[in-house]
Amino acid sequence: MRGKRILITGGTGQVARPVAEALAEHNDVWCLGRFTAPGVERELTGKGITTWHWDMADPSGEAFKGLPEDFTHVLHAAVRRGEDGDFNATAEINSVATGRLMTHCRTAESFLYVSTGALYARRSLDHRYTEDDPVDGAADWLPAYPMGKLATEGAVRAFAQVLGLPTTIARLNIAYGPGSYGGVPMLYFRRMLAGEPIPVPREGQNWCSLLYTDDLVAQVPHLWRAAATPATLVNWGGDESVGITDCVRHMEALTGVEAKLVPSDVTRETYQFDPARRRALTGPCRVGWQDGIHRTLRALHPEHLTSRALHPEHLTSADRT
Repeated sequence: MRGKRILITGGTGQVARPVAEALAEHNDVWCLGRFTAPGVERELTGKGITTWHWDMADPSGEAFKGLPEDFTHVLHAAVRRGEDGDFNATAEINSVATGRLMTHCRTAESFLYVSTGALYARRSLDHRYTEDDPVDGAADWLPAYPMGKLATEGAVRAFAQVLGLPTTIARLNIAYGPGSYGGVPMLYFRRMLAGEPIPVPREGQNWCSLLYTDDLVAQVPHLWRAAATPATLVNWGGDESVGITDCVRHMEALTGVEAKLVPSDVTRETYQFDPARRRALTGPCRVGWQDGIHRTLRALHPEHLTSRALHPEHLTSADRT
């Protein structure tokens, strides 16, 4: 993409920041956020990105005064996660802020809202979820989060049609890679380093569809092109089904750090996607999950890689799997 004016929210996070930085080379990219992390705003402006302070919880709705209205593309990844357990505030803040954003950017060519696969109604551990599966917005590990996403999806669907704004709703799986904190796999690795137990199902394992940063960035323009009214709905994950236990064991093999897997009735639930609809829109992924995990560890925790893992050309096919 070249010569576009792009607005991105959540531009300091695991998902949106690498997109913003990649697109800033040939486009006019603006990032909206609170920028509370020390130095992050300066880092973004150093990449040629224009920053604009925006608090989703601001009840006045005045934050967009003076902000250009001629954005051609919007990526909305900012979210109030609801760690405080306030369901009403989570629904209110996310949906109202999103409606205001869409109204401000109503002349855009395309609007992309980043939702979550965590809102699907839980079925068997090995079920591959499609976009037509039922949802319930329930998650023991962060109860208000998927409910807030589901409420905001409703607002996005409504404003897309009322405003005539071509929109894609992308239900994200697990994004990971060298940027930011590394994504969920690196959260597990930190627990491994700390010797903390990792809860896993008593039978079988949780599955997911890991999406590496390079593939995520490459797929955003395709998801913008897929935008429509009514909104296009797509599951956004990788091509491969990845078992969380398999992923943890792979990190063990690469680092020699022991994982203390503890069977439990309550785990961090993950979901694997049927990638058919997404592949039809974006084409296949280019980075396999084992390679992606290796790249991420090499970038964020190189001191823990074994000597063989530090030199991937020496890895055998057995080592890689």
